Amino acid sequence: MQILSPVFVARYPAAIINVHHSFLPAFHRGAPLPRRPRPRRQAHRATSHYVTEALDDGPIIEQDVARISHRDQVEDLVARGRDLERMVLSRAVRWHLDRRILCYGNKTVVFD
Repeated sequence: MQILSPVFVARYPAAIINVHHSFLPAFHRGAPLPRRPRPRRQAHRATSHYVTEALDDGPIIEQDVARISHRDQVEDLVARGRDLERMVLSRAVRWHLDRRILCYGNKTVVFD
């Protein structure tokens, strides 16, 4: 992960978009994906948000969730996570470029 400097982030408010995925709930001790045990609940989430100085704490633009199965292998989970991230990021970028997002404080409104 690359972290941008506070000066750089301040120069581009509500203009830098980050995306990340996570399993719900989080895996025990945050172990890297290939070493993680099976999730207790079957959900995989991706979130896109504007970048702020606080890591992963910016205003959320888009989120999506995909169900996973106990039959899924690690490779399946990695692929599903990447696909979900691509979808969420592409929607967030499209909405940003179309000027459909209104930011206020740490919140966003996305217009249809």
